[in-house]
Amino acid sequence: MSAPDPEISVIVPAKDERDNLGELIAEIAGALEGRPFEIIVVDDGSGDGTAECLAELAQEAPYLRGLRHETSCGQSASVRSGLHAARGRIIVTIDGDGENDPAYIPALIQALEAAGDDVALAAGQRTGRKASWAKRQASRLANGLRGWLLRDQTRDSGCGLKAVRREVFLLLPYFDSWHRFLPALVLREGYGVTHVDIVDRQRRHGSSKYGIFDRALIGVLDLYGVWWLRRRRRNVPHVTRVAGFSGSVPAAAATGKE
Repeated sequence: MSAPDPEISVIVPAKDERDNLGELIAEIAGALEGRPFEIIVVDDGSGDGTAECLAELAQEAPYLRGLRHETSCGQSASVRSGLHAARGRIIVTIDGDGENDPAYIPALIQALEAAGDDVALAAGQRTGRKASWAKRQASRLANGLRGWLLRDQTRDSGCGLKAVRREVFLLLPYFDSWHRFLPALVLREGYGVTHVDIVDRQRRHGSSKYGIFDRALIGVLDLYGVWWLRRRRRNVPHVTRVAGFSGSVPAAAATGKE
């Protein structure tokens, strides 16, 4: 289903995922049937013909939009490029490798909408992970350290499936690895986070293009950077209208403090 003003924008970062995209895009479209949506796939400097694949798929899928990075800039940069092109009021992120099941997208959106305007992020949390032992251990270590330091109320911030209110997403400070700290950054803006358990599944084709260190270990400096960002914003203004405004006011916290 396509619409000039989609309600939901699904952003798919993809590096050398040509063989996975056809099935994944069809699954996303099926999960969102009945709602106005768009799918934005960001080809992160792929060398396998991903861009050509997207052009072919778009001929039969009017809801599909494709972007391309000339060289690989990483997953966070891909999400950001998609965000700035998105038109929906709710942004859904999902990895391009097919390990995230699109069937959970409606549950994420429902959880976000049911939580009210004070909550800006519905984060997937993986169960039954199919990754290698090394990746699981690296992820467990990184999640444990992150949770201890940031107190971000999230067991698994590395899950690619998330639903975020667009106006809040645009407020978040950008840096590489940004996509792995979204719960802490949303909390920093004074909004809440809710969670949905996601059953992990095997990749159908190919192998991961973002390795163990990119996923878990190399982000230690980023972790302390996010800790510093949160420490440097203890009070978030709660903005209300006084005079001269109609419509919405600037995004603000529902509570005055984190």
